[in-house]
Amino acid sequence: MRVASKRFLCFVTAALVSGVALAGCNFGSAGKNDASPANEGKQGEASAVKQVLNVSEGAEIATLDVAQISDAVSSTVLNNINEGLFRFDDKHQPILAIAQEHKTSEDALTHTFLLRDAKWANGDPVTAQDFEYGWKRVLREVGPFGVFFEMAGIANADKILQGEKKPDDLGIKAIDAKTLEVKLDRANPLFLPLLPLAPFLPQNEKFVEKAGDKYGLEYDQVLANGPFVLNDWKHEQSWQYKKNESYWDAANVQLDEINVYIVKEPSAAVNLYETGKLDRVTGLTSSLADAYKGKEDYQKVATPTTIFMRLNPDVAAFQNENIRRAIGMAIDKESLTDVVLNDGSIPLYGLVPAAFSLSPDMKDYRVLNGQLNKGTVEEAKTLWQKGLAEIGQSGLATSMIVADQEYMRQTSEYLKAQLETNLPGFKLKLKTVPFQQRIKQEKAFEYEIALSTWGPDYIDPMTYLDMWVTGGPANRMKYSNPQFDQLVAQANKELDPRKRYDILLQLEKIIIEKDAAVVPLYQYGEVILQSQKIKGLIWHPSGPEFTYKWTHME
Repeated sequence: MRVASKRFLCFVTAALVSGVALAGCNFGSAGKNDASPANEGKQGEASAVKQVLNVSEGAEIATLDVAQISDAVSSTVLNNINEGLFRFDDKHQPILAIAQEHKTSEDALTHTFLLRDAKWANGDPVTAQDFEYGWKRVLREVGPFGVFFEMAGIANADKILQGEKKPDDLGIKAIDAKTLEVKLDRANPLFLPLLPLAPFLPQNEKFVEKAGDKYGLEYDQVLANGPFVLNDWKHEQSWQYKKNESYWDAANVQLDEINVYIVKEPSAAVNLYETGKLDRVTGLTSSLADAYKGKEDYQKVATPTTIFMRLNPDVAAFQNENIRRAIGMAIDKESLTDVVLNDGSIPLYGLVPAAFSLSPDMKDYRVLNGQLNKGTVEEAKTLWQKGLAEIGQSGLATSMIVADQEYMRQTSEYLKAQLETNLPGFKLKLKTVPFQQRIKQEKAFEYEIALSTWGPDYIDPMTYLDMWVTGGPANRMKYSNPQFDQLVAQANKELDPRKRYDILLQLEKIIIEKDAAVVPLYQYGEVILQSQKIKGLIWHPSGPEFTYKWTHME
């Protein structure tokens, strides 16, 4: 899983059932070319429109080191400058990419991939050894997504993560330069859907080792083999993609240039859009959204990104179940989403968002599990007073770290007002920090309450659930329940889709209904302004946010 800045969700799928500051930014650009999965082959048509796309992002790239990536922004960059055995198409399904052929043994435990002729941007061929080295390096570096190899069922991944085997024992082998063999411990429906994700990208050993500690931290310290190369990266300001002429499918890449500017203030982004310096902006505030409602550039969508509160158990009060429940029940989530945010966000009473995953019986996960830990303000006050009595306190003064994004600021101010009004004696201090700083503090447990976000890496409820296993890299709250851990392991081995889905439903009830460990708030909504000139831009509900390979300007 991964921390998300923003995500999009415009559909329901059951695929797995069977910068406020702009100083120094240069908004001038040039370019030319057209194609999408639906109209490949049109690239030869002449066009007077410059094939240059200008967009905004609300956060900086954290790292482009495949072994360390853990956020949506960085994942999107890697998705567009690199390519693995598969990539996601416009239906968000894995399609052959660097692999031109895939064979599976009868027991579905051995997968053989034949690689196409492809090159790195420095001219080196992309080889099976690059995949073997890259996958094993992710496990050697103990990056946040090493667990993906276990989820994919790759042989020995679980034992490597537990320290019982070494990364070199991973079930991947380069038979020769063009043939890659992957062995699984068990037949796994998640194997192929996971392959387009960052941990499964190839890595050029010679380049990585030469870059050393600088790998992935500057535009010239990352090596592309995908549709684009990273041409520039001004930290906390902007970055730029250029078309990769060495890419094996360059003929179907239309954009010559993509400029991404970090704009943290929505009003500033809108001003740049109005003057034609941006072709797409997201995250409009309520007042800005109302001003554009009804216009052809206006879009309003719910997303699968969840917003929730982490409660650090190192704070004695948060070890008390009644206090945790009271905090969750004291917040009017409907008013937060419908009045304060007014951006398409919807209240959330669980870990897994609505309209994200369907059961084998084609029922929405959120509908099946219902609204967990929902209560009235009166119930919250009763639990609050009971909890305070149990810990021998008359009130609680605490703090919450909040990322420096506008919607997070709005949310945190509303939460402060709600909790201090509805829970007598509750005092909340807000501490605004940069997005990446919030992540660092969460990982170091340097917070009392953290206002957090989470976006899916693949379309399955487990992407929101297994982050809470004991000691998991995304846990960051020291949550631990042996029953929960056991059920996650059981679900990862269960091949019967109905039995597996029943386990997934149980997992959410344990952490939210039984333990009240996390305080869900809402599914993030997005108001977007997008120029009608943009065609073929693919938004993914999980994993990398955008694919630009088939995007073009008309």
